[in-house]
Amino acid sequence: MNRFRITRSVVPNLFTTLNMFCGFLSIISSSEGKFIAASWFIIAAAIFDMLDGTLARLTNSSSELGVELDSLSDIVSFGAAPAFLIYSSYLFQYETWGIIISSLLMIAGGFRLARFNVQLVGFDKNYFVGLPIPSSGLTIAAFVIAYYNNSGYSYPYSDLIIPLVIILSFMMISRVRYDTIPKFSLRSIKEKPFHHVFAIAGIFILIITKGKALFFIFVFIIGFGIFRHIFRLFSKKNKS
Repeated sequence: MNRFRITRSVVPNLFTTLNMFCGFLSIISSSEGKFIAASWFIIAAAIFDMLDGTLARLTNSSSELGVELDSLSDIVSFGAAPAFLIYSSYLFQYETWGIIISSLLMIAGGFRLARFNVQLVGFDKNYFVGLPIPSSGLTIAAFVIAYYNNSGYSYPYSDLIIPLVIILSFMMISRVRYDTIPKFSLRSIKEKPFHHVFAIAGIFILIITKGKALFFIFVFIIGFGIFRHIFRLFSKKNKS
């Protein structure tokens, strides 16, 4: 039985490894000035990250090893890779301050993953505490794809980069709750119909805009989480 379980876990762990490899390819692409390609490698890493979790659930092969490997892959693909991408494409001009600011994405992401692993009970979860690091990395990648061109970032989008990095870093270590990706099952649709409607609408918008709306979708997700958190705080105060 244990041998069979180990065999089943090979496939999800393979996708986790591909996630990490895409993060490495993103860093190489950024070092060569291929920032759009670097962004797409981060998106590819996110796809593999989603597939490894899905396969682990389908094969019932979730394990502590898989969780740790997933976190190590995430810090490469969604922490180090986006940090180096935004530094290489823009923040390098601020020298030491540029290094410090861009590193926040990796450092905050590392704290976010460490906290998640310590607090994890079981392998199924309904929500995340703090913005998940893949969402942060994807937001950076989507921003670069949308607003970077051969001459760099045009005004006023260049002025958004530092605030964006700081906000994403803070949200990862915050206590704001973010829902997990909905599982497309009849029970899940009945429990969370809004989440499925939003997911389908998001996919439809991405197809129509050829992926250009990805950044705005993540901005909406981040903003909605903040709004809901503030609403819950006020509701608790009114009840007390």
